[in-house]
Amino acid sequence: MADQRGLVVDAALEVAALVQALGEELGAFRQRALKAEARVKELEAAGGSDLVDLTRRVAELEAENAALVARIESVTERTEGLLERVRFTRQQTENNPGEGR
Repeated sequence: MADQRGLVVDAALEVAALVQALGEELGAFRQRALKAEARVKELEAAGGSDLVDLTRRVAELEAENAALVARIESVTERTEGLLERVRFTRQQTENNPGEGR
């Protein structure tokens, strides 16, 4: 019986320690939540109501960025094609110096 009581006491102490640790962790989460809520209120007071406009603007900028990337890729391909033609022409004139002049 005494051994069982010791096990029960040990288990109860362990549970109490876990509950205390969870309480402390919950307190830390609560503090973080309160800080986050305060920050949201601060942002809303500073014009956070424009969130829809900002979201729309971000989408526009991302679309514009994608279009610019596509244009750059296209120009890069054309430039590489021109460079190949210049290399070919240079090679032809170096191999046949008397022709084409």
